[in-house]
Amino acid sequence: MDSCPLIKNILLLDSEGKRLAVKYYSSDWPTHSAKLAFEESLFAKTQATNARTEAEIAMFGGNIIVYKFIEDLHFFVTGDVEENELILLTVLQCFSDAVALLLRNIVDKITALENMDLILLCLDEIVDEGIVLETEASVIVEKVGGNSFDGMTSLTDQTLSQAIATAKEHLTRSLLK
Repeated sequence: MDSCPLIKNILLLDSEGKRLAVKYYSSDWPTHSAKLAFEESLFAKTQATNARTEAEIAMFGGNIIVYKFIEDLHFFVTGDVEENELILLTVLQCFSDAVALLLRNIVDKITALENMDLILLCLDEIVDEGIVLETEASVIVEKVGGNSFDGMTSLTDQTLSQAIATAKEHLTRSLLK
């Protein structure tokens, strides 16, 4: 297992530093209060940075943190100081891209709260017990969004005209029932 990259946690916080979706895979933070204190201090350290255009990397409390802000959502991935930053960055990018695809590029707190089930499933598909399972956002969206789209073609594979035709078909079916 020494060669297997491990993730310590993945955090999704709002613009005030409050947790929306978090998964901890390490015992570095054994209590709920320790986790909240970590999130609060991490948010305080990173909120002044400009991680909107591209992800940032920081050392924090003996860990490597990669983070990115989209609208009012703050995405964080934590790894050990010995971990490869590129792997952490790939996990972060996968998570933020998958969330953007699942939320149909309306990446804000309200939409995230309305679709929290999809976001939590997304976290479960990307990392399990700290081990990275998948880093391709479109694959995650296929797995997570498959049930909610009734087995139709993935949204990322549809053209605009196909998406409109699918929406019309769904509307027609629902009206005929």
